[in-house]
Amino acid sequence: MADTPGIRGMMDRETLESLVASEDIETVLAVFPDMYGRLVGKRIMGEFFVNDVLGGELHACDYLLACDIEMEPIPGYQFTSWEQGYGDFRLHPDMNTLRICDWLDKTAIVLCDVYEEGRDQLVDIAPRTILRKQIDRAVRNGFVAKAGSELEFYLFKDSYEQVDQKGFIGLETASRYMEDYSILQGTKEEHVIGAIRRHIDRSGIPVEFSKGETGHGQQEINLRYAEFLEMADRHAIYKHAAKEIAWQKDSAITFMAKWDQAQAGSSMHIHVSLWDASGARPLFQGNDELGSLRVSPIFRWFLGGWMEHVREMSTFYAPYPTSYKRYVAGTFAPTKIAWAPENRTAGFRIVGHGPSLRIECRIPGADANPYLAFAATLAAGLDGIENETEPPSPVVGDAYGMANLPSVPLTLNEAITELESSDWMRQVFGEDVVNHYLHFFRTEQTQFDQTVTDWERSRYFERA
Repeated sequence: MADTPGIRGMMDRETLESLVASEDIETVLAVFPDMYGRLVGKRIMGEFFVNDVLGGELHACDYLLACDIEMEPIPGYQFTSWEQGYGDFRLHPDMNTLRICDWLDKTAIVLCDVYEEGRDQLVDIAPRTILRKQIDRAVRNGFVAKAGSELEFYLFKDSYEQVDQKGFIGLETASRYMEDYSILQGTKEEHVIGAIRRHIDRSGIPVEFSKGETGHGQQEINLRYAEFLEMADRHAIYKHAAKEIAWQKDSAITFMAKWDQAQAGSSMHIHVSLWDASGARPLFQGNDELGSLRVSPIFRWFLGGWMEHVREMSTFYAPYPTSYKRYVAGTFAPTKIAWAPENRTAGFRIVGHGPSLRIECRIPGADANPYLAFAATLAAGLDGIENETEPPSPVVGDAYGMANLPSVPLTLNEAITELESSDWMRQVFGEDVVNHYLHFFRTEQTQFDQTVTDWERSRYFERA
């Protein structure tokens, strides 16, 4: 399992300068992930980016890490507010992320780290910062963490504008039947899915394959695994690009974890392995017996820590009230905190062998912010190694029906309570970070609680 060298679509500064000079690149997207995992930032003229931004300053309003999904400033954050005037923070382009935007004309994209305005200090609450700190912790312990994220979504024949005009009701999915592994139905969707695969692969994000999933119009496109920060960047760019490419094709896609109660949910399965400091030697192989497996102590303890802390960090896997509607028995979405080799009913599934041996967590939904989900994952696994946390025994059979197993949180309120009471999360993420995201999650829950839904009107309008 060696990383793929020579990835096409990636650029260095010299290449960008040459492409700008030849007018093959005219625009650079300088972006960073917000709390939702969306890419926000600026479109910068290529010449200005090369001549001024790289040697100067780039700013953005700090409300971008204190607003809701509608871009409304939300009161109650300590980080920034109307009282503090909503100032700026600084964006530092990470040139290791510079790549072609193949789906846009003459455009490149670069991920930025977010720094405080007045000093050379990363903003603690920025998602990329939170992940960086856990990666640094892994490095201090002699580990390189690698991950892959399997991301599912639904494709619609309606455009985003048509979806809105319909009031998000009566939408037409790309398929009228379950299409899991269906090549025929996949061909019908290839004008969109194939375009996403090709554009993403040419943009410094190696693609392995796509396949139909269980739901009507549900698809999965798998990206090549990478080190944690690079994988989170690939995930965020791919998710953003997929929406833009679908829009270009007069279609819409959604990464909602559960867009319709009658359809399967969409997941973000996280695959993790640890490697030595060189990144060349895998550390999960070993001679310890763990059920039917032969693993290393590092594997056992990483799995043990991950399982021990997963309820405390579930908000980072399922950030919205709707996210929890995915956890339904018999739908391939997990409901129990259990592990087993090659068992899709358990929250943790062990896959691969030899150097490809890895842990797959099936709990996160497709709506999760990858930076926050990866950071929580790595924090839990490292804690397990530091404390030599042993995992429970593996399950055999259908985990859905095992009443003795602990459950994943089944509502956002339940997950918020777990996070709020977690001394461990406050220790590894920091008090200010946890409080900031508690306010974020509570805001989402409050807005949901105060909304009257179509379901409520149809059920109670006449008969209540």
